[in-house]
Amino acid sequence: MAEIQQEIKAAGKNHESTKEYSLGEEILFLLAKIAGIILAFLLVFTFLFGLCRNQDASMGPSVKDGDLVMFYRLDKNYIARDALVLEFKGQKQIRRVVATAGDTVDITEEGLLVNGALQQEPEIYSPTQRYENGAEFPLTLNEGEVFVLGDSRVNATDSRIYGAVKVKDTLGKVMTVLRRRNI
Repeated sequence: MAEIQQEIKAAGKNHESTKEYSLGEEILFLLAKIAGIILAFLLVFTFLFGLCRNQDASMGPSVKDGDLVMFYRLDKNYIARDALVLEFKGQKQIRRVVATAGDTVDITEEGLLVNGALQQEPEIYSPTQRYENGAEFPLTLNEGEVFVLGDSRVNATDSRIYGAVKVKDTLGKVMTVLRRRNI
């Protein structure tokens, strides 16, 4: 009986996996894990999300100069008051949607009119004025277009200059603003 128990113990020892890894193998395994995490992070921020630094004061006070904005690339179903990221003359801009497909936009002495209704914008502190040599008003938006303005209307380069923006040319919808203070 004792002989059988010894044979069972010996057989069990032969089947146990007690492989020891060298320090070099451990470091290589750790580096592979780090590379996998970095690759996953890059894929997520290339195809799903994006980061953009606000380069000017045209969206103040909601987005200030130097703030970082995180945006979602796949959501391009904009409604009025959404903030989006677009590219104009090689620079990323953050702008607010004020009108979507089918809307008629006009800028008069009274202010911003969408479909004939004067827009009440409590977070906008300066009047909305036309730019000379800018877009022609009234402007009716076609399917797949939005009209965007900066919150700081005096400082903004926006649809008053370059007209309606095609939704397919936008980079994505703003998800959150990361305040950058003394970084």
